[in-house]
Amino acid sequence: MALKGLKIITILGFSITQKNYSEPVGFLETKYKHKLGLAAGLDKNGDYIDALAAVGFSFLEIGTVTPKSQKGNSKPRLLRLTKEKALVNRMGFNNKGVDYLVSKVKKSNSGIPLGISIGKNFDTTNELAHEDYLCCLSKVYEFATYVAINISSPNTKNLRDLESKESLNFLLNKLKKRQEELSSTYGYKPLLVKISPDNSKEALLGICQSLLDNNIDGVICSNTTTNHDYFSGTGGLSGQPLFDASTLALRTLRKHLGSDFPIIASGGVMNKKSFDEKINSGADLVQIYTGFIYKGPSLIAEIINPKN
Repeated sequence: MALKGLKIITILGFSITQKNYSEPVGFLETKYKHKLGLAAGLDKNGDYIDALAAVGFSFLEIGTVTPKSQKGNSKPRLLRLTKEKALVNRMGFNNKGVDYLVSKVKKSNSGIPLGISIGKNFDTTNELAHEDYLCCLSKVYEFATYVAINISSPNTKNLRDLESKESLNFLLNKLKKRQEELSSTYGYKPLLVKISPDNSKEALLGICQSLLDNNIDGVICSNTTTNHDYFSGTGGLSGQPLFDASTLALRTLRKHLGSDFPIIASGGVMNKKSFDEKINSGADLVQIYTGFIYKGPSLIAEIINPKN
C-alpha cells in the first residue's frame, strides 16, 4: 500500500526528493549522487522505479528476479519485530519473471542507476542453477548499471550451497564468459556477488579468492541472516540485529580483497551512525531496506543531509 501510494504521489507530480549535501561518488565507472541506495527485495519487479528514485536514493537495486514467474513461499512470510527494529522474511523469490521486470525498466523515466538482482527458480536444481542465472543475465544486461548475483537468500532451498568453492567457481566462470560476450554489444556492465553474513571466516576467505580468481567486479555484503531464534521461526532476519554480523563480514572482505575492490554494504543501517560505520568499515556504497520500512524517507534525509 505504501509503495502504491508513493507511486500515485509521483504520478501526480509531487516531489519528496531530499536535499543532498553529500559529495558525488564514482563507483565502477558510474557517477552516483551520493553513497546511499535501496537494497534488493522491496521493488521485486521494477514496478516502482520512478517513485523510489523520486524519494532521494542515489541508486536502486531491483529484484531478485528469476527466469519464470513464481509465487514464492506460503504466507505468512513477512513478519515485523517492532521492538527489535527488524523484519523476518521467508518470501522465496516471489516475482513476475525476468521478462516482466525488463518491460518495466524499459518504461521507467528516472535515469537512476539500477542494479538488477538475479536468482534461480525454486524448482531448478543447483546443478542447473547456472542456466537460470545465464538466462536472467542475458535479458537484464542491456538495462542494468550493474548485475547482482544473488546466491545467498536463505529462503530458496539449498541456494546458499552455491557459495561453496567448487559451485561458486563454476557459476562465476559461466557468468563471466557471458558478460564478456554481452559486453561486445552493450558495453561493459559490472557483476557483483551478494553474499550471506552467516559464512565462517574460512568460508569468507574462500569466497574472496573466488571473486578474485574469476575477475568479478564487486561484492554486496550482505543478505539476511538465519542465525536467530525469534518466534517467527525460519526466514532471514534483517534490520538492527543484523548490523554486527554483516559489518564483521564487511571488514573481513575489505581486509582480504584489498583497499580498491568495490564493495556495497547492506545490513542493519538504521541511522546516520550505522551508515558511517559501514563506510568506515570499508564500504564504497551503502544500501538500506528495513530502515526505510521503519523510518521512511526521513532516514534518507538523515543520512544524505546531515546539516539538518
